Amino acid sequence: MIDAARSPEWSIGVGRAGQIMATKDSGVIGRPWVITAERAGRGMRVSLYRPGDDTSVEGDVISEIKGNPREMGRQLRTILEETALEPPN
Repeated sequence: MIDAARSPEWSIGVGRAGQIMATKDSGVIGRPWVITAERAGRGMRVSLYRPGDDTSVEGDVISEIKGNPREMGRQLRTILEETALEPPN
């Protein structure tokens, strides 16, 4: 799934408890944009964390992805590439 989700603007890997975690530079050192995908039922719940948000709590749910691992990876890549990120304050 991670290979299918790769995007040039995002760093992606495995986070805690098997979640998929993608980070993107926000311009503020140590405060990246973070998008996670965690198991939820038959698919995965995709959440957005703004720079400075605590990633150990639930973020803003922005989507759900379903299907086989390759298809979920493609869906996640589309979410990463299309999510509009506002500049941090």
